[in-house]
Amino acid sequence: MELCFFRAFFPSSSLAESSPVQEVVLDNGLKVLLLEDHKSPAVTFQVWYRVGSRNEKDVKSGLSHFLEHMRFKGTSKIGPGEFMRIIARQGGRSNALTLQDTTVYFATMSRDKIEFCVSMEADRMVRACMNEEHFEAEKNVVMEERRLRTDLPPPCRWPSTLSPEDLKNYYRTYYAPNNAFIVVVGDFPPSAMLTQIKATFGKIPRGPTPPKLLIKERPQTGERRVILKKEAELSFVLMAYHVPNLHNPDSYALDLLSVVLAEGRSSRLHRDLVYGQRLSRRVDAGYDAFAIDSTIFSIEAQAMPGEDPADVEHAIDELLAKIKSEPITERELQKAKNQVEASFVFRQNSIFGQAMRIDHHEITGGWSQIDRYLDGIR
Repeated sequence: MELCFFRAFFPSSSLAESSPVQEVVLDNGLKVLLLEDHKSPAVTFQVWYRVGSRNEKDVKSGLSHFLEHMRFKGTSKIGPGEFMRIIARQGGRSNALTLQDTTVYFATMSRDKIEFCVSMEADRMVRACMNEEHFEAEKNVVMEERRLRTDLPPPCRWPSTLSPEDLKNYYRTYYAPNNAFIVVVGDFPPSAMLTQIKATFGKIPRGPTPPKLLIKERPQTGERRVILKKEAELSFVLMAYHVPNLHNPDSYALDLLSVVLAEGRSSRLHRDLVYGQRLSRRVDAGYDAFAIDSTIFSIEAQAMPGEDPADVEHAIDELLAKIKSEPITERELQKAKNQVEASFVFRQNSIFGQAMRIDHHEITGGWSQIDRYLDGIR
């Protein structure tokens, strides 16, 4: 077992004193990250698998989300749907989330009940039921989720082409301790928590090394445009630009730009499109630096009734052109920095927020990068 200690420091305004993150790598390759926080008698326990929609082949799209659903169908020890009910009976909350780069299963409970979550998560890491009796029913549930979220008929290849064997192969390939890490934040003694994790997860054998992926989009030589016409009262405009991820120093500038453009009523897009020209009902800008691959910077706007979406797009283009030609004012920049830093600090007040911050950095290159974030913003 490899044992390492690091110190993840946060600004003095967020915590009274620095809190050490303890990193432990078990013999089977499972990484464990522990952070004590005694503000409340609660613990959040999260198991992250380094697999998401980016790992799927086009002809097998939807495997990650489908498998997330199936892992709630129980194990040889736990009945279907019992995981969440057991956690709830102990006063906790649990759920799961599938993203592009990763899949996470999490629970937050009182410190004296967290052992229920630890043992059950270890059980379903290797014993999740993939019974065919649940397969078709859950496939219909996932496809209905897809339909409701996109308001479009589900593509015939998603996930209707999947078979039970596809699911089992995906599970065996990616759901192994050497392709996962655990994050625990809250009111717990690290030595006792580590002992329990070693006793439950430590005996799970290492799995095969998952195939490595290098995803690079083909160079884009011109604008790509999609127009979707449906019966709706308000038009919607979404614009996206290719940008680098967290590993590029420009990521800090892109973070700040999203705030300058659309964070709050005094942001540029709100002042111009919503209050000034009254072209849009709402606007937003988004940048997700926490991506393994290159990512996008998006701007979206919902047009006011009767307004032409082409006019909304033109107004956004004009605003972006102005930012290119005229530097953002020092006042705007400092305000954006203050907002970003305040958001970073406030997330430390929640054990779940702290865990997610550690998780996102770990997925995209290492949790210790947290230390460099505010320096990059400043």
